[in-house]
Amino acid sequence: MGTRLFVGNLSFQTNEETLQELFAAYGTVKAANVITDRDSGRSKGFAFVEMSTDAEAQAATTGLNSKLVDERQLTVAEAKPRAEGGERSGGGRGRRW
Repeated sequence: MGTRLFVGNLSFQTNEETLQELFAAYGTVKAANVITDRDSGRSKGFAFVEMSTDAEAQAATTGLNSKLVDERQLTVAEAKPRAEGGERSGGGRGRRW
């Protein structure tokens, strides 16, 4: 398992400080980044947290996946690398012209 974690189903009120405190119970948090909309600045409802070691990341995943935070049930999993070129894969509808 890698040290970078995906955290989904966040409340729009959950901020990086809250994530730092939450994940610090499982080890050293190197970074916590709530992803925001470029135009509005509003949270997109997910974040990435980087832990210091694989063991800490595994402990955080086990301890926090499905945990209620700000009345939302978190999804915590190992972050997957983005597709080459940053393009999204699949999910398209219809034809491209």
